[in-house]
Amino acid sequence: MSKAATVYDVADRAGVSIATVSRVLRSPDAVRPVTRERVLDAVSALGYVPSGSARGLAERRTGVLGLYFPGFDAAEEAPALDVLANIAGATPPFTIVRDETDAEGEHPSMLFLDEVLRGAELEAWKQGFVLMVGVGRHDPDRSTVRDMAGRVDGLVVLARSVPDEVLARLALRIPVVVLSGPPRGDSYDHVTVSNAEAMAELTRRVLDHTGDTPPVFLAGPDDSPDGAERWEGFSHAISEAGIRIDDVIVLRGDFTRASGRRAAEQLISGGLPTALMAANDQMALGALDAFRSAGIAVPEDLIVTGFDGIEAAALSRPRLTTVRQPMIELGRAAVQVLARRLERPDADPVAVRLPLEIVVRESSLRPS
Repeated sequence: MSKAATVYDVADRAGVSIATVSRVLRSPDAVRPVTRERVLDAVSALGYVPSGSARGLAERRTGVLGLYFPGFDAAEEAPALDVLANIAGATPPFTIVRDETDAEGEHPSMLFLDEVLRGAELEAWKQGFVLMVGVGRHDPDRSTVRDMAGRVDGLVVLARSVPDEVLARLALRIPVVVLSGPPRGDSYDHVTVSNAEAMAELTRRVLDHTGDTPPVFLAGPDDSPDGAERWEGFSHAISEAGIRIDDVIVLRGDFTRASGRRAAEQLISGGLPTALMAANDQMALGALDAFRSAGIAVPEDLIVTGFDGIEAAALSRPRLTTVRQPMIELGRAAVQVLARRLERPDADPVAVRLPLEIVVRESSLRPS
């Protein structure tokens, strides 16, 4: 019997790298037609049958990409669940309940990170990779992301979710793409959006209704790069309007709906502003919850705006004015950039910047 052809034989015959051979076999549409045909001709001529394990060893790759998030809002609110308790049939197969929930209550929503994850999963599949997701809530030593780094070919991390020194060490082993944070003099690839510019324009539109009275700004966590850029855009528009930034009331939340409720309750007890601009939709929706419960009308009594464009923003009462992020596209772009880095490890770092949309809805539309 003749010796079975290897990926090296195919690469040599086609005049390409073994990584290109792997790309053709995993995701042929991602390779130029001329190169693809040359590789497939070599595969046919040699009778090459790819082996997943052999291919991984030959390329020193796993075929897996990592996506690391610091955590999810839903993780804090998920009730305890013990599915093993049902094995013995101790619980009935179904129950009947009467839903008397207020129709204006909370709606299920696709949060920002959920949408980014959907995009990353889609693009990983299209690129021929498996996606591994790690959630590092309550992970002070970043053991989750360290463990992931040993199992994946490359890693997408949310900006500031991993300490700089840890990220630098990981980048010595595998390519790293930073999501939702601009370059800070580093050598990573970045995928981000125009946070500051969009927030500045939204602030100008709110000021058209409020005049010289500045909105209250509901900020996110002080370690959030997105939050910092949104504050930058807000403060720029405030200064541009001739308003002293020191005259602005700034409240601090943690990007959760509950923190938005708390901030709104604080405003209700201390006196309403003309407008509340939140650094994300979840906090803005929480504020709407509190204002509605207190009988405060939005936008008649005050304007409320958010940022992100999650599904729930279009379902709230009133519907929330916001800045819509291309969340699915962010996930897809991050995986595309990571796949490019694996193909071209010596290429210069790239910074991909995606545009945003200002979505004007009833929460900021006062009668003229």
